[in-house]
Amino acid sequence: MAHFRPKYITFDCYGTLTNFQMAEAARDLYGEQLDEARMVEFIKNFAAYRLDEILGDWKPYKEVVHNSLERACKRNGIIFREEAARMVYERVPTWGPHADVPAGLSKVAKEIPLVILSNAMNVQIMSNVEKLGAPFHAVYTAEQANAYKPRFQAFEYMFDMLGCGPEDILHCSSSFRYDLMSAHDLGIKNKVWVNRGHEPANPYYGYLEIPDISGLPGVVGL
Repeated sequence: MAHFRPKYITFDCYGTLTNFQMAEAARDLYGEQLDEARMVEFIKNFAAYRLDEILGDWKPYKEVVHNSLERACKRNGIIFREEAARMVYERVPTWGPHADVPAGLSKVAKEIPLVILSNAMNVQIMSNVEKLGAPFHAVYTAEQANAYKPRFQAFEYMFDMLGCGPEDILHCSSSFRYDLMSAHDLGIKNKVWVNRGHEPANPYYGYLEIPDISGLPGVVGL
C-alpha cells in the first residue's frame, strides 16, 4: 500500500477522528452506583448493545442510545431513566477530536479529498466535523444511507454518492467490527487501522496500522 494515492480518503468519524466518549458518559451516570469491576462490565455491555441495535433496519440514533442504555441497565441491575439516555445522546455533538487529528488531516486534505461515513444523525454530525480542523469533500451519515455500518448498504451509499468503487478509496477506521471487516468484504483493498486501543489487531483483514492520524500523511506519500 506504500504511497497509494486514492481518489478519496474515507473515514469513520466517532472513535477514529472524534474522541468517542460513551464510556465517560456511562461513568458520569453510574460511577457512584458501581464499583470499578462492575463499571467496566457495564461499559462493555453498553457498547455491545449499541452494536446489536444498529444491525437491523435503520432507526434514529436517539433510539439506539435509549435502547442500548436501557438494556445495559437491565443486565446490570440498575434503574433506567429516560433522561439519562437523553443526556448521553445530547452530549454527542459536543465531542471534539483526538489531539492528533487536526494537524494530520490538514496536511492530507491539501492533496486528497476527505470523506466521512458516520453512524450519525444529520443534526449531530456537522458539529463534530467542524471541530476536526480540516475541510471535508463530503460527509455521509447513516440517516442518509438508511443503514448503519457495518451494514454494506452504508458503504454502497457512499460509493454511489461519490461515483467511485472500492478500488478508488483508502478507508481509515479504528474499528474492525464497524468498518474494516465490511470494507474487506466489499473489496476495499486499501485500508488503514488507526490503533486507538478499542479492539485487538486482526491481520486477516489486510490493513496498514498507524497509531494515530499523524501517521496518515506518510501512508499516501505526503
